[in-house]
Amino acid sequence: MTGRLIAFEGADASGKSTQARRLARRLGATLTFQFGATEIGGAIRSILLDPAHSALDDRAEALLVVADKAQHIAEIVRPALARGETVVSDRFTASSLAYQGYGRGLDLEVLDQMMRFATHDLSPELTVLLDVDLELARARLGDEVDRIEGAGGDFHRRVRQGYLAMAAADPDRWLVIDAGGTVDEVAARVDAAVDQWMAGEHR
Repeated sequence: MTGRLIAFEGADASGKSTQARRLARRLGATLTFQFGATEIGGAIRSILLDPAHSALDDRAEALLVVADKAQHIAEIVRPALARGETVVSDRFTASSLAYQGYGRGLDLEVLDQMMRFATHDLSPELTVLLDVDLELARARLGDEVDRIEGAGGDFHRRVRQGYLAMAAADPDRWLVIDAGGTVDEVAARVDAAVDQWMAGEHR
């Protein structure tokens, strides 16, 4: 692997997809996302997000997420990194630990092992966490929510706490950005923090 991998993480409606797209354009990087970036992943995504699938077991959900990640790495991420490209991914493995681990209550160590298996031990050099107040996120989502977005306030509070715990445990590889405000205001924070991180990396 010769390229660089940067991941954006955060709650639904944190603005991470918009900011991932902006940063990828600014860096001239390959933009991708989880889950659903591949044809196989798209089929998995339709199962995961459909509110009609309320009977989906938490472990089955985790296994589907892992399967999407394995396909995403094989088809998109590893080939791009091997070509020396910078890859910006809208979500990566931390989202599974946040949602299926902290959110659903599944074993974090087991999930981490599953992620390592799916990704060939690949992890981002930098993870940008867009942290947003849950009330603001809910207002941004509106009434149309998918199966995971509609999982309830307690679930999403645990997800947020999980993200912040992971960021605090690895501050050299995580940037926590306030996701409140306009798109341009958040983008300015992202750009400044990423530029500072990159400058420090090359000292």
